[in-house]
Amino acid sequence: MNLDNALANVQRSVPECVAAGFVDMKTGMLLGVKTVDSHPQEVLDLVAAATGDLFQGSNVSVIEATFKRLRGVKDDGHHYFQEIIVLSDNLLHVFQRGKRNEDMVLVTVCRVSANLGMVLAKARAALGSVESAA
Repeated sequence: MNLDNALANVQRSVPECVAAGFVDMKTGMLLGVKTVDSHPQEVLDLVAAATGDLFQGSNVSVIEATFKRLRGVKDDGHHYFQEIIVLSDNLLHVFQRGKRNEDMVLVTVCRVSANLGMVLAKARAALGSVESAA
């Protein structure tokens, strides 16, 4: 299965999903996206940049380093923040780090009326197939 098909499956299986994308935070690129509407490339590029900021912004990096230091944990590159949920006026955004490669993030966007528990369950179930397809 290729990435486009995997993202289309995410869009079909996650309740009220309006968009699904896969971001490579190392390069800052949106590797693939499936949406119900068309969006300007500028907006799609901002999604990739914002995803990097959420997981690797300076404050997040300081928080993770501080926790590791206080807990006496060696900095092996592992990140504490694995999922981030953002609720906006009309949408629910789920950002999930890859399990195989923490630099990769599955972004799932649903209508705010979607059941958060079901969105999380379905998005989590889809992550592996998206990673394998990328």
